[in-house]
Amino acid sequence: METHRSGPFTFRIGVDLEALAPLMDRVADAHERLRKVPVLPGVVNSLEREVLVSSVFGTNTIEGGTLTEEETARVLDADIDPARVRDEKERRVANIDAAYREAERRMKGRNLKLAPSHRIALTEAFFLDQHRLITEGLTHPDNVPGQYRDNPRDRLTRVGDADHGGVYTPPKCLDDIRTLMAAFLAWSASQPVLVLPPVIRAPLIHYYFERIHPFWDGNGRVGRVAEAAVMMGEGYQLSPFAMSNYYLGRLDEYFAVFRQAEQAEKKHDPHPNTPFVSFFLNGLLATVNRLHDRMNELLGDVLLQNMVTQMLHERKLNARQFTILQNLPSEGMTQRELRDAPWYQSLYLRFTDKTRDRDMGRLRELSLVSVDDRGRIACRRL
Repeated sequence: METHRSGPFTFRIGVDLEALAPLMDRVADAHERLRKVPVLPGVVNSLEREVLVSSVFGTNTIEGGTLTEEETARVLDADIDPARVRDEKERRVANIDAAYREAERRMKGRNLKLAPSHRIALTEAFFLDQHRLITEGLTHPDNVPGQYRDNPRDRLTRVGDADHGGVYTPPKCLDDIRTLMAAFLAWSASQPVLVLPPVIRAPLIHYYFERIHPFWDGNGRVGRVAEAAVMMGEGYQLSPFAMSNYYLGRLDEYFAVFRQAEQAEKKHDPHPNTPFVSFFLNGLLATVNRLHDRMNELLGDVLLQNMVTQMLHERKLNARQFTILQNLPSEGMTQRELRDAPWYQSLYLRFTDKTRDRDMGRLRELSLVSVDDRGRIACRRL
């Protein structure tokens, strides 16, 4: 299609589905394994929190956020209305959390038994609402939350740089952005797109939204939420938002595949979008496998906790040994760090060094703690 001031623009599937079929099968198998892991409410809640923190940290950092993952966690744990957050760095985090919650609210009620031809596409209201939630209260000379940009004739928006495949200039004026967003939404709601597997449709929506780049600020954050929303609407859990952390870990490649797909289109490649979708699929596979491993770790922690509690009740462990197991951090401690810990010192105020050594020896004998080559003491993991 032609635009007023931005040249021709084409929406296409442009993916070699046959070439990507083996990778899609691996993703489906990995997702099915994750889905079949026994569900314990405490474990799911722990993993959901970990995913939320790492995802918000990831998508925020990609777009220039400066809070650490630990600082991000503190903001999220406070659970404050974004409008009441005064610090702008913290407001960015609270805004993303609000956007995630709104996307989940919209998508969790979907009827997953609908035929692909009856899937519901994302709407303009979704994108405008997400942009408003993500950028509300943030300082920017031009951005207006929930409104498209309109570049003056002498001012271009540039995306990318020479180190990541080159600079891309998205559409310039409001008329073109409105025209392209309307065409994009109609294309994404068309039957050929709706019947695509969600693992193909989601990255395509992400890709073309970023190509239009309709807002002054927040485009990346909005695009990644849109991608996740499509996946959530098809029953994928945890992994859609966790993709932001994958993108952060491969930031150079993430930006480069956008440009690679754009350049392939200019060269009339029949499948120009394959590189971006392939990158997404590889990321989704790695993310689902990582979540599966982490779920098993958390389940192991629960089983171990039940086991040591039973051993305490059966007097196979004393209260001091049980306390040690409860307080040792997952990454372990050196013997000096352990002996200097106030909680550990308080256990042996009225006991001799022999008692202390006997307690630790018993824990090692029962294989409940281990000591590595560096002298770090850590709890056993199932």
